[in-house]
Amino acid sequence: MHDRFTVQHREVGMLRIYLKPSDKIGPRRFWDVKPLYRELIRTAKEDGIINAVAQHTHYGFSNQGPIRENGSEIADPQLTMCVELVGERGQLDLFCRRNGALLGDKVIVYKQLEHCSIMPRNANT
Repeated sequence: MHDRFTVQHREVGMLRIYLKPSDKIGPRRFWDVKPLYRELIRTAKEDGIINAVAQHTHYGFSNQGPIRENGSEIADPQLTMCVELVGERGQLDLFCRRNGALLGDKVIVYKQLEHCSIMPRNANT
């Protein structure tokens, strides 16, 4: 009963992009401005990257800036957040090259990971 599944491993990578929730993309008119983190995730989906999430933080700093924190009543739009992408290294490199104009001043970290897939074991083996 415990041996009905097998685990397959393959190398993938994780890219973390640190930015501010207040970072925007698009014309500076109020109704056309989009949050950068949302645009990065939308673009990652279009590029076929397997996982993309935005994670807000509570306390910290980035790019040697000041320490920031969320207050009890209002969020700090300058507090660092993280967009995390998981995919093949080549996909992640291409993503960075295509979006270089948006990412040039951001702290970006790459880490090698393993992606695990749980598969039913073939009944014939």
